[in-house]
Amino acid sequence: QVQLVESGGGLVQPGGSLRLSCAASGFASGFTFSNYGMSWYRQVPGKERALVAAITTLGSTTTYADSVKGRFTISRDNNKNTVYLQMNSLKPEDTAIYYCKATFARVDYWGQGTQVTVSS
Repeated sequence: QVQLVESGGGLVQPGGSLRLSCAASGFASGFTFSNYGMSWYRQVPGKERALVAAITTLGSTTTYADSVKGRFTISRDNNKNTVYLQMNSLKPEDTAIYYCKATFARVDYWGQGTQVTVSS
C-alpha cells in the first residue's frame, strides 16, 4: 500500500511562494516510485477536488490547470521518491487543501493533504 506524506503548506501573503513536497513509500512489489504517475489536487470546502498539476512517470510530460499555468511547476525526484509543487505568485483563490496522488495500474493513492492559505 502506497503511503504519501505531504508537507510545505502554510500561510503566505498574496504574491508569495511556497513549495509543497510529497514523499512516497510502500510501492508494489517489484516496482519503484518511477513507475507511478504523480499529481497534485486541491479542494476547498463545498467543492470537488480539482486537478492542479500532473507529471508522468519519468517526468517527461507535465499538465497544469489553466488557473495555475505559468505560476506553478510540478517536478519529481525519482531518487528521493518525492514529487514537488513549486507555487509562485500565489493568489487568495489558491487557498485550499492540497493533496498528492499516486497512480499505478489504474489505482489511485492519496495523501492526507496540506493546507495552503494565501492571505494578507
